[in-house]
Amino acid sequence: MSEQELREQLVTVARRMQASGINQGTSGNLSARLPGGMLITPSSLPYEQMEPGDLVALDLSGQPLQPGQPQRRPSSEWRLHADVLASRSEAMAVLHCHPVHATALACHDRPIPPFHYMVAVAGGDDVRCAPYATFGTAELSSHAVEALRDRQACLLARHGLVSLGSDLDQALRVAIEVETLARMYLQALQLGEPLQLTAAQMAAVQAQFRGLHYGQTDPEA
Repeated sequence: MSEQELREQLVTVARRMQASGINQGTSGNLSARLPGGMLITPSSLPYEQMEPGDLVALDLSGQPLQPGQPQRRPSSEWRLHADVLASRSEAMAVLHCHPVHATALACHDRPIPPFHYMVAVAGGDDVRCAPYATFGTAELSSHAVEALRDRQACLLARHGLVSLGSDLDQALRVAIEVETLARMYLQALQLGEPLQLTAAQMAAVQAQFRGLHYGQTDPEA
């Protein structure tokens, strides 16, 4: 895929993120890996106005990939994206959003436990909640990288959600699934803390996922 094609895809997925309801206003951000760095959404630009040329190309230290070339100011969360991409060589895209139900749990520093088998879509037995840190800081990205260890998504305490994927579509699918799980978990809590699947049961789910290639990008999966 050329850089121009990747730019077009990133804008399309960013608009789908917004249309899905998992994000509001100009909050949230999306990135995709480039050779030597990443493309990331710009700061404070409404998604419906965003065009491929508005995306910002940075190296993973936050410097422009092409110094001297005019471009917009990157998202204030560029460091979060850069650090996740640097720590996860298999990840090609990172998505950060503020979905209502997942964020409600994160406001209580509460992870999503294995109350439902689809929790495994995030890569493990739960969806962890990273400790709170100020947005845009190295502390926040450090907490997120740790919470994402062996996972495809995590919550950010009193903030939102981060997901990653082998491509932009997968990062969005995981984020939508985690928000759906958060909504179900909040509904279930109205009847009391739901029973949880055991480690053995979750391992069996993961084995089924691998056998069915669940969540992979192969269109025939």
